[in-house]
Order: sequence, then structure tokens, then C-alpha cells
Amino acid sequence: MRLKIAPNRYISEVQKEFNAEFPYLKLSFFGQNSNSSHRFSSHQMITGDKKLGDSFKKLSANIVQIEENMKVKEVEKVFKDKCNLHVKIFRKSGNLWLETTMTDNWSLLQQNNHGREISSAQQDD
Repeated sequence: MRLKIAPNRYISEVQKEFNAEFPYLKLSFFGQNSNSSHRFSSHQMITGDKKLGDSFKKLSANIVQIEENMKVKEVEKVFKDKCNLHVKIFRKSGNLWLETTMTDNWSLLQQNNHGREISSAQQDD
């Protein structure tokens, strides 16, 4: 999939495109991180009703190519390296969204399939 990144695009538009391909994953955008541990807190999360250019002043138009076999950490790195955007991918687990920190080496396809399995199993209970 190709995600168009541009200052005039709403974060929610990019998130919907990503979610259409990976319905059990969520792409979240975060403000600049000042510490080196690459950890983000919920108050740094940028809501979908904001335009990318409003939150990231130096953003220029770009295309981010994402493949289902890419690892989560690779996708997050592509956004950082190519667009200087801080993103994290979360996996659905029933009614919760879990950060994929412990499984950053899994591909997007693996993450999405695992989210489907967990969510389906929790619905069956």
C-alpha cells in the first residue's frame, strides 16, 4: 500500500487508509519526543482531527510504501526517516488497543492476524 503524506491531509485520513488494509492494527501519530528511549505517552498522541502540517511544521509531501511483510519497527522507522513523523502501531485485543513493543519484530500481517484471532476468541467467550 502507498500512503500519501502531505501537510494538508488529516491524520484520520491516513489512519483510515492504513486501517482499511490492516483492520486489527491502528496507526497513531505522536508529537516530537524529547527523550532518547523512543517511548511516547498518551498525552503526546495527536488526534485524527488535526492536519499533518498543523502538528508537523516541517512536513513536506511524500509517499510511504508499506508492505504486509514489513516488521512493525521497520514501518515506524520509515515514517521517521522519510517524513520525520513519530508513529506507533497498536494491535487490537478485544476492546483494547495494545502497543506492539514486545512484538515489533513481527510483520504487519502477523500482527493483524494475531489481532483478529485474539479479538475473535474474546468475542466467543
